Amino acid sequence: MTDAYEISGVPSEGGVLLLVDHASSHIPDDIDLGISPQYARDHIAYDPGIAPIARLMTEQGGYLAILSTASRLIVDLNRYPDEPAVIVERSDGVEIPGNRLSEEERQARLDRFFMPYHDRVAALIADLKPVLVASLHSFSPVLRTNPQLQRPWDMGIMYNEHQTAPRLALQFLGEEEGLIVGDQMPYSGKDLNATMNRQCETIGQPYIGVEVRQDLIREETGQRRFADILLRTCDKIRTALA
Repeated sequence: MTDAYEISGVPSEGGVLLLVDHASSHIPDDIDLGISPQYARDHIAYDPGIAPIARLMTEQGGYLAILSTASRLIVDLNRYPDEPAVIVERSDGVEIPGNRLSEEERQARLDRFFMPYHDRVAALIADLKPVLVASLHSFSPVLRTNPQLQRPWDMGIMYNEHQTAPRLALQFLGEEEGLIVGDQMPYSGKDLNATMNRQCETIGQPYIGVEVRQDLIREETGQRRFADILLRTCDKIRTALA
């Protein structure tokens, strides 16, 4: 484990690599974001429920996960390093005064958390040559800033230009698992796909972007259910891509 990431599972070539950009709500002791403690465990701080799913999946051979170890309020790993949203000053109606940084402070934050994570992801893909990369996230069923917005999907599958693996995932999850699956929902991978664009699209690496609704995976029972669903789905995709 480092300030930026931890590894779960045993490395093996030709397996499935899981990326969990928003795994942790941890705020290092030496960083003061200036927010109420209640928001440190809010969905703006991390993706609730998704890290346990990744760890459960890595109990099966052929699955390795890299998980962030700092809150997305410290740095959002699923953004580009030069865009403002990589270190947010406001999230779902909550002001983050501790993120009003100078250019030097901003670069130090990126050097400590963002760069090591993405460098390690790139090295894992190059070294292990995974059949599939799965980027795992969870989404809130409701947003404070838009409570009327309906987000009814059990899961969503996101992608950009490379669509073979996502199309297979949509088929398996909808037809065989019986889930309500959003195709480019609750957002589109055409618009928000930074990690997969950088790490997979550019080299033709097959991948899927996964979102699971948070209220379904808050507890261990739901986490185990969706870990099993994702294991079955990823195994079917691996077979289809072989």
